[in-house]
Amino acid sequence: MREVFHGDLDQVTSDLVEMCALVRTAVERATQAILDADVQVAEQVIADDHTIDQTRHELDALAIDLLARQAPVATDLRRVVTAMRMSGEIERMGDLARHVAKLTRLRYPEPAVPDELRDLITRMGDVANRIVAKAGVVVAEHDGLEVHEVELIDDELDALHREMYTRITSESWTYGPGTAVDMALLGRYYERFGDHAVSVARRVNYMVTGELDGLPDVDERDDII
Repeated sequence: MREVFHGDLDQVTSDLVEMCALVRTAVERATQAILDADVQVAEQVIADDHTIDQTRHELDALAIDLLARQAPVATDLRRVVTAMRMSGEIERMGDLARHVAKLTRLRYPEPAVPDELRDLITRMGDVANRIVAKAGVVVAEHDGLEVHEVELIDDELDALHREMYTRITSESWTYGPGTAVDMALLGRYYERFGDHAVSVARRVNYMVTGELDGLPDVDERDDII
């Protein structure tokens, strides 16, 4: 029975890693869509978000089943409960990629991103891709020591987010308030993407060590939609 139980625990981890891979693809494609005003790619990102949601539901169902049948304790209990929290964080990252894609669709056939901000959005997309890749490694290897690396990447996203606000509020901004609002939302989506990745990494550290220090409380209501 314990062999089956630990096999199920490994499946939970595999599902989390798969979710990270799906989210990484989503944010990469969403960034491509917003930069190229490619509504077909945007629609694919929106449709594929269902797969991320479904994977979360299946993972949570397996975790609940493990709690009911196996009554795990200590490290195993933390592993199951923390996995359910992480699945929610990763699923929200997928939602944020979907929001980027929806902005593409909303402004189509016009490009949502003005020319002078293309470089900034490109960098935000690249950093978002890196942070979810690193979070996936942390989850796969149960390596709480990598939390600091995830936090450093998140700092890059925060800096880019601040740069976005500096640009859209400067006196040289010529694209009007509507585009400024769009870009403020877009910057926020990427910034929150990083916050959720940090939360995932810190939860891995809690799962491994049992230490609550630094464990975040990321509120989904802060994800502007």
